[in-house]
Amino acid sequence: MTEAEPSAVPTPPPAPDAAVADVARVPLRGLELRAALLLILMALLVGAAVLYLMWVRGAFEATQKLYLSADDSEGVVVGMDMSFSGFPIGRVSRIELAEQGSVRIHVDVPVKSARWLRTSSVFTLEKGLVGAARLRAFSGILDDPPLPPGAERIVLRGDVSAEIPKMVADARDVLLNLNRLTGEQSALYVTLGEVQRFTQRLNSSQGGLMAAVTGNEADARRVSDLLQRTAQLVKHLDAVTQRVDGVVQRADRQVLGHDGLLTDAQASVRQLGALLQDVRQSVVKVDAVLTEAQAVAGNAREASTDLGALRADVEASLRKLDTLITELNRKWPFAPRDKELRLP
Repeated sequence: MTEAEPSAVPTPPPAPDAAVADVARVPLRGLELRAALLLILMALLVGAAVLYLMWVRGAFEATQKLYLSADDSEGVVVGMDMSFSGFPIGRVSRIELAEQGSVRIHVDVPVKSARWLRTSSVFTLEKGLVGAARLRAFSGILDDPPLPPGAERIVLRGDVSAEIPKMVADARDVLLNLNRLTGEQSALYVTLGEVQRFTQRLNSSQGGLMAAVTGNEADARRVSDLLQRTAQLVKHLDAVTQRVDGVVQRADRQVLGHDGLLTDAQASVRQLGALLQDVRQSVVKVDAVLTEAQAVAGNAREASTDLGALRADVEASLRKLDTLITELNRKWPFAPRDKELRLP
């Protein structure tokens, strides 16, 4: 008997359970693939959301450092915003204790928002009764130089809760002062009593206002008589005033009227002006006569000078003539003894 070839031996049919397992394995692989894709998509969405949030929060922006010094870090937390005019322009990135015992606050300021900070800017930390603390910046003069990176500034604190004890103490002082004012021994209480008594006297039928002011009825009558006399005096003064007005009107007519003293005075002034004009002309004529007299006096002075020279010449000639006659008498034998020379 010959042995059969292996290829000729027929393969037995598969079992029913194995066929079912192969058929079920194919959908499971598709579900695993879909689940993996879904997980990858979720991871991408979460990463994109994180990156977007980081971008929105400014994690990828260029920033510069600002260091703020404060005495206390109460109310300051990492991540809080620093606002300018209500808009956030920086964020607290770190809080540390400095060597001097003060608190040092690190603030990251975006470069595009750093233009609002100047060298004269003021930084405050405000804490109200309700809500968290607020870190704020104020720049009063925007023309000042910009704040350099890494600058360090002092924070001014404004804590409303710290002012409550002082407000309570002030309110207590106000209440104590109010109690002193309204007490029975206070000046206000006494003044109100006096006002009440004055009102009672004013409303009484004896004397009325005058009695309330003066304090008794007799003084009120004297004041009333004084007022009546004052009224009569005013009437007399009114009559006197009317008389004075009449006198003033008559004086006005006599002085300022058409034929008054002022008109006569004006005419006299005009006549005096004409007389002064005549006097001025006479003075001009006298001035001319004086000028001529000065000229005549000058000529006479010159003539008297010439006469003096002429007299000197005549005297010299007479002396020469006398000398000549003396010489003739001395030489002439029949000369007379009388040597006197008689001049005409």
